[in-house]
Amino acid sequence: MAHAIELREIRKSFGPVRAVDGLSLAVPQGAVYGFLGPNGAGKTTTLRMIMDIIRPDGGEIRLFGKPASSFARGRVGYMPEERGLYRKMTAAAVLRYFGSLKGLSGSQLAQCVPAWLERIDLAAHAGKKVEELSRGMHQKLQFAATVINDPELVILDEPFSGLDPVNQDLLREIITTMRDQGRTVLFSTHGMHEAEELCDFIVLINQGRVVVDGTLDQIRSRHESHTIAIEIEGDGAFVGTLPQVAAIRPDGRRLDVTLREGADPQELLRILVDRSRVRAFEVKHPSLHEIFVRLVGGGHVEDR
Repeated sequence: MAHAIELREIRKSFGPVRAVDGLSLAVPQGAVYGFLGPNGAGKTTTLRMIMDIIRPDGGEIRLFGKPASSFARGRVGYMPEERGLYRKMTAAAVLRYFGSLKGLSGSQLAQCVPAWLERIDLAAHAGKKVEELSRGMHQKLQFAATVINDPELVILDEPFSGLDPVNQDLLREIITTMRDQGRTVLFSTHGMHEAEELCDFIVLINQGRVVVDGTLDQIRSRHESHTIAIEIEGDGAFVGTLPQVAAIRPDGRRLDVTLREGADPQELLRILVDRSRVRAFEVKHPSLHEIFVRLVGGGHVEDR
């Protein structure tokens, strides 16, 4: 599998603080890759090292198989966590300016600037100055400026921050389209919902180290909760006395049943069928939020 980004044992310290501690990961080409972690986990520092804004103390960074320091920056679109737009420029002028910096010709700008303003629902605000736009509009405009030259690799630091649900959906749709067109997207977030909705691959980091990585299904399979939601007729108190059961928790008309290590769900189902009428029996898969909290002990993690 070809990789757009490869990090090998990356390290970075700021004084006595180790921000990134031997981080390794590989981002496949043509994938949406979620870079998750609580605040202060080292996400932004890592993205800045990928972009050669700051240099690692050790390790190796490669983009499309080449050292990051020698990679053509025009092939990468980067949206930093700290947004930077010229407040006195109009929305259209911002896109023309960033497009020209990225090498687009006048004829290309004449086509893509209106197209992008339409795509991010800012066509009606093309002549407004940045200072007149809302925070969410700033965010969308910054995103369009990042990708206006159709880069092969897009790196986004907290792209959903500050967006309302409608515009979060819009951005998710655009990122999905970019992936379908063969582009690679790496984005950082401490919100779990976007990752579950969008990502082909996910890495969770904490204190500068990888906690878990893989596809969502792979991560869930490694961290099954051994919980089953059941609904039975009559009094379900006997369920808590079964040897296969570690704990039960009422959830409306259902019971969330946590199995003991090594217990067989099918054996539990047979016992329940023998002793009661079973209306529902569903193995519950943990959410990414639940897995993260279990692994990092909470942190500042969102589940919107």
